[in-house]
Amino acid sequence: MSINKEKDFGTPASTSEKMVTLEIDGFQVTAPAGTSVMRAAASIGIEIPKLCATDSIEPFGSCRLCVVQIEGGRGMPASCTTPVAEGLKITTQNKKLADVRRGIMELYISDHPLDCLTCSANGDCELQDMAGAVGLREVRYNPIETHLNAVKDESNPYFSFDPSKCIVCSRCVRACEETQGTFALTIDGRGFDSKVSPSQNQDFMDSECVSCGACVQACPTATLMEKSVIDNGLPEHAIVTTCAYCGVGCSFRAEMKGEQVIRMVPNKDGKANHGHSCVKGRFAFGYATHKDRITKPMIRASIKDAWQEVSWEEAINHAASELKRIQAKYGKDSIGGITSSRCTNEEVYIMQKLIRAGFGNNNVDTCARVCHSPTGYGLKQTFGESSGTQDFDSVMKADVILIIGANPTDGHPVFGSQMKKRLRQGAKLIVVDPREIDLITAPHVKTSHHLKLRPSTNVALINAFGHVVVTEKLIDEAFVNERCDVASFTKWKTFVAQEHNSPEASESITGVPADELRAAARLYATAGNGAIYYGLGVTEHSQGSTMVIGIANLAMATGNLGHDGAGVNPLRGQNNVQGSCDMGSFPHEFPGYRHVSDPETHQLFEKAWNAELNAEPGLRIPNMFDAALDKSFMGLYCEGEDIAQSDPDIKHVHAALRAMECVIVQDIFLNETAKFAHVFFPGSSFLEKNGTFTNAERRISPVRKVISPLAGYQDWEVTQMLSNAMGYPMNYSHPSEIMDEIAQLTPSFAGVSYEKIDRLGSIQWPCNDEAPEGTPIMHTEHFLRDNGKGLFMLTEFVQTAERVTGKYPLILTTGRILSQYNVGAQTRRTENVAWHSEDRLEIHPHDAEDRGVNTGDWVGIKSRAGETVLRALVSDRVQPGVVYTTFHFPESGANVITTDNSDWATNCPEYKVTAVQITKVSQTSEWQQEYSAFSEKQLDLLEQGISHD
Repeated sequence: MSINKEKDFGTPASTSEKMVTLEIDGFQVTAPAGTSVMRAAASIGIEIPKLCATDSIEPFGSCRLCVVQIEGGRGMPASCTTPVAEGLKITTQNKKLADVRRGIMELYISDHPLDCLTCSANGDCELQDMAGAVGLREVRYNPIETHLNAVKDESNPYFSFDPSKCIVCSRCVRACEETQGTFALTIDGRGFDSKVSPSQNQDFMDSECVSCGACVQACPTATLMEKSVIDNGLPEHAIVTTCAYCGVGCSFRAEMKGEQVIRMVPNKDGKANHGHSCVKGRFAFGYATHKDRITKPMIRASIKDAWQEVSWEEAINHAASELKRIQAKYGKDSIGGITSSRCTNEEVYIMQKLIRAGFGNNNVDTCARVCHSPTGYGLKQTFGESSGTQDFDSVMKADVILIIGANPTDGHPVFGSQMKKRLRQGAKLIVVDPREIDLITAPHVKTSHHLKLRPSTNVALINAFGHVVVTEKLIDEAFVNERCDVASFTKWKTFVAQEHNSPEASESITGVPADELRAAARLYATAGNGAIYYGLGVTEHSQGSTMVIGIANLAMATGNLGHDGAGVNPLRGQNNVQGSCDMGSFPHEFPGYRHVSDPETHQLFEKAWNAELNAEPGLRIPNMFDAALDKSFMGLYCEGEDIAQSDPDIKHVHAALRAMECVIVQDIFLNETAKFAHVFFPGSSFLEKNGTFTNAERRISPVRKVISPLAGYQDWEVTQMLSNAMGYPMNYSHPSEIMDEIAQLTPSFAGVSYEKIDRLGSIQWPCNDEAPEGTPIMHTEHFLRDNGKGLFMLTEFVQTAERVTGKYPLILTTGRILSQYNVGAQTRRTENVAWHSEDRLEIHPHDAEDRGVNTGDWVGIKSRAGETVLRALVSDRVQPGVVYTTFHFPESGANVITTDNSDWATNCPEYKVTAVQITKVSQTSEWQQEYSAFSEKQLDLLEQGISHD
């Protein structure tokens, strides 16, 4: 079976409603004005040969293979660049056209290697296909000079570049420009000397290439080829599934040979990614079969003991027995669980169901606590729903894009590429960030304003935005009067108009010049459609919830809600952050964000689950740690989450885990938390399970099993077995049955089913009788609060308790990098380490000079909470007084130095603001030395206790 990389034709039809009628090969065709002749022909089944044309990029007309004749016209125009027009009579095939096409193809083949039948792309090569289509049987030319000796570039770990097979069609160059927006490739030279060149004749690895794979996808020959295909041959079948990395939720075709994944090809029908991908989703799937995978259950009495491999039955029964023993000794509330944003909706749902109905308490929380819980709180209070308002495609109608505390090209790269496309079309860009993000320097993107605020001063800045909108009369009065609670608006209007909220008054707090802030606020309020996108730089603060409310206030006041091109859009970090919250992972909420104490909701779930449920909220993650040290919380079931690396004030977390009597970890690797565990349930990767993920735009997408679970069970089955062993029966036979139950009990999911997801490809909730096929844009007519009105709330700025001093004069903030993901457990086990193999500390040249620090030096970073050591990277991307690092490698100890400060409403940690001092050192920190010794010991205990095939 041949699986072509590019199958469609021409360019998309124009959005113009004007229709024209023409004749193609004697057939009458009606098409929208602006449609290419190639696409119009394809619509009636006429396939015009082509090489440089593809549906994912703009027409180019360079290969000339798609030439046609137009009655009364001159020459042979390229059909891919020729628009239809009323009354045209077009011929796509006759002897003259056939001769021209064979001649063109003969020239291509004359400068092409003669190994076509043994080429890696045999059966998946458009050059071969087109040679057959035009009837080429022999090549008469024997050129004096060829490109056949061109040197192959193998520098990229995932794909090969063989210029001897290049036909210089420019598809890779155009894909890099139009789809990805990196502009890393160019055509160097002229005429016969023309060649594709990464940057300035560099290798791919040394160029600006971000390895998104768009060039590989676009290449019609074997010039750019996945090494996995070269090594293993072409795939034979494909299954559509959803990426398990970031919150974009890209759809992929997992292309297979038996149960071996050969390549992941971005799905053109994927509504979140439209056939695009990033280096992680497209290439970094090898972790799923990495040698470090644990595939057998293990138990041990103490973390000082060796692990013992046991059967699934013994592991499940032992875990259940321990949890019941702890409850008998310490009380019903002495155990709980943590769900993961990396798990499916169905897995999260039955996990929280087990805790509420099986454990008999509400001690369930999720890793979303430490990233986007302020989003849930702030948007629920103001809009009535804990989610973003738009679909990703909405950005293409934005006139102004306001990015606050987010780095889309690194954290959400496929959406970042779409955003860059809109910015190249002329949308204005405002960035609020203490650091220079990649979008600011992206090719052909002009940043109108970069507001380099001091970390922790977000709320003062958003209040100043509001001050400008109110005092300069930039309010959308009609929207506010019709759609919002006017009484609350009046209070907010009075509040932000106060002088202490003015840009001039806030300048000394935020560090942002008043004139520039005023200009940015005016631009957002007046330039048409204004869209706000924000990330963890908003939520991971002591006033994270306040800032989310402030953003909502600003959007309502300017009428930037309820339509395309606008909205409030939280960029979720992990693949199922939205879904894990939707499914009831917080201790105070049932699925659908309904409070556990609400009598009607409580009764609904008690009846459906046939269990007596607790009406009091349970423990949040930080409360669990504190209770463990108080000897009142002694048993934890942790699925797919690595709290021992990802949570703040790690020494406190480690102490709490050591204090517990039974820690159960369910994961695919022996992660950092598993080093403190007593029971280990081997988990299943996204390739080994059925279910759904919900991305940042509320899109519920299918996760479909492409290989058998390496440990024998999907994750939901393991949770179900534990529930049954605990005495609370669950008897699902497939995740679709779990989704059916979710739909029955959750109003926003009422119309969701696997049948509908498979039919539509994906669904954005709310999906119910009012919106049977989902809701791309929220709050189009009314908000989801009880009275249907948006609520303004006051957002007084309160300084964080974390202050710089003479002892700790710098502010540390954290973020992510493109090639790595979250705590790195997946990406560190792929070739992505070729780009980023350690976390480094970015420090401004002035601060580095003051401390005698150069790039590559070891520096100690000390805070009030702890100390660690990283290599320095001297960079002017950060401003003086601010240092920055990533947190992808556990040995870095980034969270050793973060404090226990947290958001006032949700306990979301204040990762983004830690006062530190930097000094040049010559050895690792005491914590790192202890960590290294402990980790080596744990690996020894693993080796002692398990056998290897």
